Amino acid sequence: MPANQIGALKKMATVTSTELTSTILTTLDSEGIVMLPRLISDQQLRDMRAAFEARLQNLRWSDVDGYERTELYRHMVQDVLTLDQGFLDIALYPLVKEVLNEYLGTHYELCEAKGWKSLPTMRDFHGWHGDAWYDQTRIHDYIPREVKLAFYLTDVKSGFFQYVKGSHRRQAPRGVRHQELTAVPQSQIFEARASAGSAFLFDTSGIHRQSAPILEPRLACFYNYHDPDVPLQKEDVDYYRYHPLLLNAAYLGGLTKEDERILGFGNKTNYIPNFRRQQRHPGFQRACEFAFDARLRYLDFSGRVSGKLKKIFSGSSDSKPRM
Repeated sequence: MPANQIGALKKMATVTSTELTSTILTTLDSEGIVMLPRLISDQQLRDMRAAFEARLQNLRWSDVDGYERTELYRHMVQDVLTLDQGFLDIALYPLVKEVLNEYLGTHYELCEAKGWKSLPTMRDFHGWHGDAWYDQTRIHDYIPREVKLAFYLTDVKSGFFQYVKGSHRRQAPRGVRHQELTAVPQSQIFEARASAGSAFLFDTSGIHRQSAPILEPRLACFYNYHDPDVPLQKEDVDYYRYHPLLLNAAYLGGLTKEDERILGFGNKTNYIPNFRRQQRHPGFQRACEFAFDARLRYLDFSGRVSGKLKKIFSGSSDSKPRM
């Protein structure tokens, strides 16, 4: 982490809660991104990483949970609030809520909580952009506010998050070409080189990316907060991206009414009954289903044959004369 960021975090540790919230809010409002002080203990971090890595052991398949893969360089872990208590605690951390209440108002919700493993690559596959999420065909006169809380589960020395400070709320979110940023000085680009357990907030309308190259795997999760009443872009509706949160009942003790609101308790605004996601590889999926069905039939047949043979040989052994 750059020395100026370390100094800022040390300064935060010496101020009161009200002053800390004000400092973070001022930086978020002016620069669009801000580092947060440490939110969890070392033990919580170890538990969270262990739960996250358990999902990364295999691709989700049949009755085995795991990661999802829709692109070459990322293994997606959905619904991280079901994995470990720490993921929920961060989402509802008092300091985070205080800042969001001021920046987003009091009608926002946590609309998405997921993470991924970024795989080593020299390719710049996740280029500069602002997050497009709302329906820009219906909203023209303002930019709805959306904030993400980013959390690193590993030390990040390469493939770190980058953000053009002060670029938020200036234009409707879209992809940004490298050529558009040639005049931006390096001092204006925030680089989140940071250790495991680090967290930061950013306004998603600002220009950002995951930098390249990625020299070692990066584990990170992102929490998405916005007003659920803002109409979503068609792409996200079709994918059912902002579905109601999936939660683990074991982690929900002691919630306040505010926590329940943030988690979307009882809100069916973006709920789609009987949703069925369109298959991207239907032919390949049918081939896998056929092969898996054949495998199950073989196991069933071989099991029945083995059972009969055991009965035959067992009966033959019992019929032998005793000496």
